[in-house]
Amino acid sequence: MSGREAIGVDLGGTKLATGVVDSELNVLHESRESSTGRSEDEVVAAIEQELREALEARPGVVGAGLGIPCTIDRERGVAINAVNLEITDVPIRDMMRERLGIPVFLDNDANCAALAEHRFGAAKGAENALLLTIGTGIGGGIIVNRQVYRGSTGAAAELGHVVVEEDGPPCQGTCPNHGCVETMASGTALAREGTAAAGRHPESMLARSLQEGGVSGKVVTEAALAGDAVALEVVAEAGRHLGVALASLVNTFDPDVVVIGGGVAAGAGELLVDPAREEMRRRALPPMNGTHVRLAELGPDAGMIGAAQMALEELAET
Repeated sequence: MSGREAIGVDLGGTKLATGVVDSELNVLHESRESSTGRSEDEVVAAIEQELREALEARPGVVGAGLGIPCTIDRERGVAINAVNLEITDVPIRDMMRERLGIPVFLDNDANCAALAEHRFGAAKGAENALLLTIGTGIGGGIIVNRQVYRGSTGAAAELGHVVVEEDGPPCQGTCPNHGCVETMASGTALAREGTAAAGRHPESMLARSLQEGGVSGKVVTEAALAGDAVALEVVAEAGRHLGVALASLVNTFDPDVVVIGGGVAAGAGELLVDPAREEMRRRALPPMNGTHVRLAELGPDAGMIGAAQMALEELAET
């Protein structure tokens, strides 16, 4: 595979990242744009446009990988359902193959990030690993025997929908559940809990932000990094909820390592991960309570790199 190039598309709840990556991990073309508030047709059109621009920039690519935040039917190449975007039963793999004339492969966006972190990042060398991506929602990926585990239809692993509070808040988007870790520890959760905390603590940085235009997950993270005690507690509480989920996950899978990635984790770092790690250690059974919990290493490019790598590996097997 040396020197071969593939397009990687990483679609998230708020962004669409596209890049051309080679087998040496060089990013040779890259673009980013917002995906917030787009309809299904607009999302599909944006992906097609980004693929065309990447093809024009690097006409020698051998294929493309799409990382979509949906449950996935891998056999049919269908994006079945997205929690935080308007995507339902879209045969996007074959649509893009027909429109672009190149091999296209489809997977969940967090599976792509897990593949990247396993091949090149914080889980490199692990036999078995878990990845959670903390962003608008929470995605998950599982590595078993050095391969991505996708389940019977390709829809595994929605780790963000592990329930940590039975009667907790309704989960976001199209999820019908309550108290999922996604609704307790995501960027959306930080915004919700940060806004509530701002109302209780008028002396805090969060209260000033609320008066100046609103409290987002990013605002909470930045205030915590600046040392605001109220924001620090909001982030730590999210971390503890995350740790409750991790305890169940490591008890179930007994991985070598758990990797925490995504934009929120990249911003908050150990302010989020350390409380999660400690909560997991307190709740999980031995020896799983000693599982390594690490921050992701590839940053915001993980999903894009993983999508391209997925395409290269799929092509190598054909």
